[in-house]
Amino acid sequence: MSAGNAATFIAARDFLVRHRDDYATAYRDFAWPRLDRFNWALDYFDVMARGNAEQPALWLVDEDAGEIKLSFAQLSERSNRVANAFGRLGVERGDRILLMLGNVVALWESMLAAMKLGAVIVPATTLLTRNDLVDRFARGRVRHVIAGSDAAAKFADLPGDYTRIAVGKPVSGWFSYDDCYAEPAEFAPRGETRADDPLLLYFTSGTTATPKLVLHSHQSYPVGHLSTIYWLGLQPGDVHLNISSPGWAKHAWSCFFSPWSAQATIFIVNQRRFNARGLLDAVARCGVTTFCAPPTVWRMLIQEDLAAWPVKLRELISAGEPLNPEVIERVKAAWHLTIRDGYGQTETTALVGNTPGQKVKPGSMGRPLPGYRVALLDVAGTPQKEGEICLLLQPRPIGLMQGYQGESGVLSVGEAVYHSGDVATVDDDGYLTYVGRADDVFKSSDYRISPFELESMLIEHPAVAEAAVVPSPDPIRLAVPKAYLVLASGHAPDRATALSIFRHCRAALAPFKRVRRLEFADLPKTISGKIRRVELRRAEAANRQSGRRGALEFWEEDFSDGELGAQNSKS
Repeated sequence: MSAGNAATFIAARDFLVRHRDDYATAYRDFAWPRLDRFNWALDYFDVMARGNAEQPALWLVDEDAGEIKLSFAQLSERSNRVANAFGRLGVERGDRILLMLGNVVALWESMLAAMKLGAVIVPATTLLTRNDLVDRFARGRVRHVIAGSDAAAKFADLPGDYTRIAVGKPVSGWFSYDDCYAEPAEFAPRGETRADDPLLLYFTSGTTATPKLVLHSHQSYPVGHLSTIYWLGLQPGDVHLNISSPGWAKHAWSCFFSPWSAQATIFIVNQRRFNARGLLDAVARCGVTTFCAPPTVWRMLIQEDLAAWPVKLRELISAGEPLNPEVIERVKAAWHLTIRDGYGQTETTALVGNTPGQKVKPGSMGRPLPGYRVALLDVAGTPQKEGEICLLLQPRPIGLMQGYQGESGVLSVGEAVYHSGDVATVDDDGYLTYVGRADDVFKSSDYRISPFELESMLIEHPAVAEAAVVPSPDPIRLAVPKAYLVLASGHAPDRATALSIFRHCRAALAPFKRVRRLEFADLPKTISGKIRRVELRRAEAANRQSGRRGALEFWEEDFSDGELGAQNSKS
């Protein structure tokens, strides 16, 4: 046990909590705790949980199975039993465990248990296909699987000798997770855990290429999420709801490490199908105080009369992709609270954010968070007002991954700079505004076009629920912006709707930025919900080469100047 390291971790957390409304002091004076041996589950969680039998640590509201609350003390004991069972089944330090569960109690118990054993967790969404699993087994070197009984069939013909543990109904050939609870309530660690020992192996969502394998340590995520606590504005006793699917990094961010490190309750609403009214009912009834959701969810929530729910919310946060300013204004009008945007990656913890008590600038994702030094660099490595978001690594921020796992081991990050692959602008006050993935930004008539800026404008139109903008090859302008659009309910994908949207673009955008083509279509997404613009770009390039147009595709030149409006007509 590393009590001294745990005390250092808690002291760093308490410093940020004390300065939650004082960004200048927090950013200037915060220092990452540099630890040698540390096991967050044993050294922090179990110690904090001892005797803490009153405050709920986990509160699940399930529309089918009712509610369950477990205290910190209960989860500490239950995870001890699970760790003993895993050890009996052969899980050893350094073994890779594929964890493929929904938001069920076993997910949190298994995470804690694996940490206590020193095993490496490979989080996996329940949406994975057989081919996805084959890839994870091969590249992730999986030796054990914990999955729901209803997913057991996906593993039926996967080769290899690996432990199978089923959560739920008994499955032939699988160990029953429920049997874990019969193990002893006391757990004895098998040796010490080094802070740089591997803990999590994440497969990225793969928006542009094959998923990379991101390796995090017992320090980079448990300790690195001190920055995330600061961004979320979490305090002891909070009831924190984060809408994120298990298997992805944001779930570990806001449904595991950050709330429990802040001694807050993790609150989960399980729905068979997303229902905005049911979610809002639970938020109001259960007294949720801090709420984080991706832009897709916020866009669905504003379709409801938010003011009709008497919520007790103090902090509203958005993450996953940049949040459009129109959504922020709609929520503020209803609840008198401002959604605070932020930015991070699977490879990092939260590294940029609008923090509590600070001015929020429309469209900006905020300023660098305590512990991170951010620079916007061009291809030559020169600082610019617009450039790639890069992390300076002297000193190296704790929340940065160990590296990408390759065939020959871990590919470490460069010594001076970590390149995010994302482009942003910075103003004179240090606020960063997201422009897009470096691969997504394109030129039209020698002007740089940010898809995100145009997408934000498009969803201000009442007919547009979601938008993705890509370059459409053009013989004169090199490329023109084309929007793929998902319509809100009640709007038809017809010529009249297209005309209305083109008129909206003309009123809102400078001529060189205007959307010149649009198509009503579903958007291809990764299984984590991120739009795969790379697929749309390829499809559009192929269509322009062959001269094909979609049945629900409309171009500006399909309409007369009189229909479109005279201003900026053909410029």
